[in-house]
Amino acid sequence: MHRVLFETMGCRLNQAETAILQSRFVDRGYALADDPAEADLFVLHTCTLTTHTTAKCRRRLRQVIRQNPAACVAAIGCYAQTDAAELAQIEGVDYVVGTADKLRLADLITTPAKQARPVVMTSRATPAAFTIAGAGYHPRHTRANLKIQEGCDFVCAFCIIPRSRGRARSRDFADLVREARTLTARGHREIVLTGVNIGTYRDGARSLVDVICALGEIDGLDRIRISSIEPTTIDDAILDLMDDGGKLCPYLHVPLQSGDDVVLSGMRRRYGVEDYRRFMDHALERVTGISFGTDVIVGFPGEDEAAFEHSCGIIEEFPFVKVHVFSFSARPRTSAHTMPQRVAPGEIQRRRDHLHQIGQRQCRSVYRTMAGRDVRVLFEPRAADGMFCGFSDEYVRVVVSSNDDIANELLSVRVMDVDASTDGERLVARGEIARDTTGTARRRLYEESVCMD
Repeated sequence: MHRVLFETMGCRLNQAETAILQSRFVDRGYALADDPAEADLFVLHTCTLTTHTTAKCRRRLRQVIRQNPAACVAAIGCYAQTDAAELAQIEGVDYVVGTADKLRLADLITTPAKQARPVVMTSRATPAAFTIAGAGYHPRHTRANLKIQEGCDFVCAFCIIPRSRGRARSRDFADLVREARTLTARGHREIVLTGVNIGTYRDGARSLVDVICALGEIDGLDRIRISSIEPTTIDDAILDLMDDGGKLCPYLHVPLQSGDDVVLSGMRRRYGVEDYRRFMDHALERVTGISFGTDVIVGFPGEDEAAFEHSCGIIEEFPFVKVHVFSFSARPRTSAHTMPQRVAPGEIQRRRDHLHQIGQRQCRSVYRTMAGRDVRVLFEPRAADGMFCGFSDEYVRVVVSSNDDIANELLSVRVMDVDASTDGERLVARGEIARDTTGTARRRLYEESVCMD
């Protein structure tokens, strides 16, 4: 029996696609390895979002090749699509497979073996509705990611994703519902909808709202969560579904990118600061208890100190429980790559650190408002420290102690206090289970599970 190990860089969409690939290799008789030294085939699902991530990809490939030179090594995904030649030049890489072909990897590599020269495939996908055979294999998660959309037509100045993933296209409606049913039958009680620009989902007359409503009818599926979504693509029907007591979680990850209108214009974002602020205020008014996550880029060309302070102000204004701060990365083949008025690297780092601290303070403040409240938490398997952790509907991380095995339980928890972190970064709300759980477990997950974000 051949053994395969997948590692994933980057976004939740990459994670969803890795799960599909894992299922296909398992169906072909492969076992999943835990260590590169044990693998006959090592697959790195790459990311090309920043120069830091591409360097990280190259470094990881070289580490694995040194550790296990006999393993067949494949680099797939976005970086493989945009810069295949760079990856093919790494001695020991056998396959470089871009975004259009990567889900066929199990057909391309029938037997893992070293190649005399790298096999490179970088064809481009056509902008049409697509299907995905099979269903994702998520052995270490209670939540499952469901890919519903691919590509993007927005073409922001800093973003290389339209080059790596192509034009926007949506998954066949019936096909995504089929996979959602399969994932639920396998024990996943929460599904996270993923894509590059999921708010633009269209299959005929069906939209993202129709996807949510259809998944809401699946017996055994208790929660639906939306991953990152552009603020200009969220309509009131989505907010209504969040506020009607149904399965859609009251949480939105809404990228800000900058709190300054001049910078937003240079980024080619499709909104201004007041547009963003109006949407956030509207969502807060319409959805009881809603919380938010966001992305912010610091150091974009032309961002002066005043513009940076505007970004800081927006983060301080709203209940963000997750703030991703990115340093601007001048990616080749994006319009921002040649823009003047560059911000010095040291200043970018200072701004990143400062805004990260503001984001952490804001997250901690929101967490503290949860104290004394009862929240619903879907628990992951018991962690190494004996505790159980999971996320509330509002995407608040909660840990509890329990003698019962509450993995994959969706339970009411009374939030007691907030721990600054468990590892120097993560905020944790500590809670107590609000009811006896004996005999209530519904754990239909794969074995060999760990607590993961």
